[in-house]
Amino acid sequence: MHVDMDAFFVAVELRTRPELRGKPVIVGFPADRSVVLSASYEARAFGVKSAMPMVVAARMCPKAVIIEPRHKLYYDVSDRLMEIFASITDLVEPLSVDEAFLDVGGAIRRLGPPREIGELIRRRVAAELGITASVGIAASKFVAKIASTRCKPDGLLQIGPDETVPYLHSLPVGALWGIGAKTAEVLARMGIRTVADVAATPVSSLKKMLGATGEHVYRLSWGIDPRPVTPVRPEKSIGAEETFAVDTGDNALIARELLRLSHRTAGRLRSSGMVARTVALKLRYADFSTITRSRTVHTPVDSAQLIYAVAIQLLESLGSRPMTVRLVGIRAEQLEDAAHTSLQLSFDRRDDNWRAAEQALDEVSRKFGNKSILPASLLDSGIGS
Repeated sequence: MHVDMDAFFVAVELRTRPELRGKPVIVGFPADRSVVLSASYEARAFGVKSAMPMVVAARMCPKAVIIEPRHKLYYDVSDRLMEIFASITDLVEPLSVDEAFLDVGGAIRRLGPPREIGELIRRRVAAELGITASVGIAASKFVAKIASTRCKPDGLLQIGPDETVPYLHSLPVGALWGIGAKTAEVLARMGIRTVADVAATPVSSLKKMLGATGEHVYRLSWGIDPRPVTPVRPEKSIGAEETFAVDTGDNALIARELLRLSHRTAGRLRSSGMVARTVALKLRYADFSTITRSRTVHTPVDSAQLIYAVAIQLLESLGSRPMTVRLVGIRAEQLEDAAHTSLQLSFDRRDDNWRAAEQALDEVSRKFGNKSILPASLLDSGIGS
């Protein structure tokens, strides 16, 4: 089954702001160049979508209530969500903070048939987290994902093995993974507009039109997707980035934002129980050209100050910049499990002091929210995070 939360960030925020239920709500920073992170279904009715520029969303839905995101809160709720999934089955494959595939075959004897398990998950998510989930149940991951999408919001759809092909063949071609708007246009010119049309087209013809993906699309059109649920997917990197409201060449402003991003990245590392051997810096200039630089450290890190120190070194190594900066980002790469990694303490006790201070900051944030305490240099910076 595929379990997906409904408008996750918005739903989490509405738990403490019930007066906004039924109203158009957008989670995102109100700056013109920010993007929509999540939108309520009332806002979606106006055409608002995730990743849409905020300025466009505000134009489409001028009465929408805009809420600034609280990423730490969302990750905390996500952790509890994954605990619910893990109590159902040990075969859980997270796709993002608010969705996962579950193989519940081994839980049927204990918990009942798949539909009952799906309803159990939905009840627990509602009771324990105060949000709603949509559940798609099928014999394959691809069809389960389609089912959860088609029953949103707050629904459950089970597609049995005998129903799979007839159901798929009733859908538009865009329902197939790998078929975006441009590919759909190419297929439409050849008279292929539905999944049934794809299924009726020879594989050789699809390969001529779509290349290597032709055979993949053909198999999906017949519901063929043998991929198992893969419960262990180690995260390859953890990071954060921010687009400035106005392109900037101010070194102090860039450095301050790198410090903010270092704290966000380090916090996620610690909450994931990971450390990083490589720190990468990302810069996007005003003309949208993007460069990255990285450095591998001698000792794995999970401290914001140590990550920040490397990021500043990487920034300085670039020398004078050819133009103003639109976006900055930091990524922690070559991740390792902190529990199985020896952290060599520096002769400079300040490194260990920073690590201890940031762990204390984690505890404060867990109790009082992620904006309750900040480095002094980040106060009144005018950039959301």
